[in-house]
Amino acid sequence: MALALEKDRLVFEFPEVHAAARMAVSFHRTLRVPDDGNTYPLPPGLGRFPLRAVAGLDDARIPDSWRSRGGLVMPMWQSEACWLGFESRYPFLVKVAAGDVDALTGETWSPVPDFEREDYLEVPAQPWLDGFVVAQGRVRQFVAMPLGSGYGVEEQLRSGPAQGGIRIAAYPMRARRWEERAEFDARRPMHSFAPAAAMGLGAGGSVEQGVATPVEPHDAWDLDHRSVVDVHLVNSEQWRTVTGEDPPTRPLAAADYTGRGFPWFELYDEAVARQGAQPLADVDTVADVGRRRGEPLPGNETVTVPEPIRIRPAPRDPGRRG
Repeated sequence: MALALEKDRLVFEFPEVHAAARMAVSFHRTLRVPDDGNTYPLPPGLGRFPLRAVAGLDDARIPDSWRSRGGLVMPMWQSEACWLGFESRYPFLVKVAAGDVDALTGETWSPVPDFEREDYLEVPAQPWLDGFVVAQGRVRQFVAMPLGSGYGVEEQLRSGPAQGGIRIAAYPMRARRWEERAEFDARRPMHSFAPAAAMGLGAGGSVEQGVATPVEPHDAWDLDHRSVVDVHLVNSEQWRTVTGEDPPTRPLAAADYTGRGFPWFELYDEAVARQGAQPLADVDTVADVGRRRGEPLPGNETVTVPEPIRIRPAPRDPGRRG
């Protein structure tokens, strides 16, 4: 097993399983859709977030917990949204969490897949994940908020100190299963398919996105080989302190983006979307918490979006959303 950073992508490789067992995960800047009771099409990708390895940073500038957990560091502006892109031809079982909360089920995070709850994604069948799965065909965006503020999903669903950040676990398909599939596919037509407190993820506006129900048999996955990575989220000032680099500029608001005539997207997807998780559907969104506190969320005005562009992404290029 090997991990690498390539052009701000986290790359998982399992050459001991199969030479083709390679997957890249990227984190994309995007519009934060309004949390106004409407459900919006897929917002565009506005470029990858920069990533830096904890191991390459000055120990005096990072918390002790980062040194013990390792992983990556990524900057996000407060209330900025992101989506995850997965690039692979080789099949992977992938688990995603916001701190200590599973993003698909709302249950306590574990890197071990629960096949009964189906708390994982199958890549490349699932090219993107934009947020917490709250209903069939619908997610609530991943939105960065400071830990300790009460806005985050983890703080609402778990007791005790919040971990924050994003966690990813990846398992490759068994080599024999992959080779059997590859042989079958070859016989049929091909189709494309001093740091301050850290940041956690709150629930944002509603986005149309089906998260596919797993279809592979449980024994297709090589559970003896896995990799688990923590992605620590920091705000812009923390990013300067930790890395000495300027963060990306603030993203456009949805109203500004739409006013300039830029496109939105709709995924053409024939897969069966799974049901949402009730614990995640019941959490307060970032806008809900702000309204209760008299702290209105900026840039939350309703927008009228044009007819979205219908796309069918190829598994090796999931980032082409804008």
